[in-house]
Amino acid sequence: MIKKFLYLLLVALSATVFMSCGEDNDEPEYPGSDEPAPEIPTDSKILVAYFSWGGTTQRMAQNIAELTGADLFRIEAATPYPTNYTECTQVARAELDNDARPDIASAIDNFEEYDIFFIGCPVWWHTTPMIINTFTESYNFEGKIVIPFCTYASTYRDETLARIVALTPKASHLRGYGSTGSTSGVRNWLQQIGVIQ
Repeated sequence: MIKKFLYLLLVALSATVFMSCGEDNDEPEYPGSDEPAPEIPTDSKILVAYFSWGGTTQRMAQNIAELTGADLFRIEAATPYPTNYTECTQVARAELDNDARPDIASAIDNFEEYDIFFIGCPVWWHTTPMIINTFTESYNFEGKIVIPFCTYASTYRDETLARIVALTPKASHLRGYGSTGSTSGVRNWLQQIGVIQ
């Protein structure tokens, strides 16, 4: 009797572990995800602001802009990052370690005209590049809607989306999106969060 009970218990535990390991959770958990979804005005003006080093985040930003009719703003460093991958990672690590705020080459002249801001970047050293700190600290997002997005090689998607939310605490937020480079899920995500039909 005890052996049969232990056997059934083991089977139940194994099934539970297998199912939890097999789940693919596309719903990122980040600060602000429990906020009530803000109402999106039908005449909202949208800006997609993005930092991209290798072009992957740029492709996603362009896709978001095409689907939403948004304007694009590329966040570019005043001192360009090295084009060599290893050198760039070293600069990025030094900026993170020093809590740096790299200067941005240009500003958004008509910031106040926009209601919704998509803010995107690649994952660098498990989080946002420090230039995203510079960008978010340069503007007052109070009363705006911020939607984070990111591209990543293997992981730290949720942490990076959470960081963008944390950097814009006075804004309302909609659920962000991360991808390893494919834009195939972008339309579905935008529909789910109510930005497009």
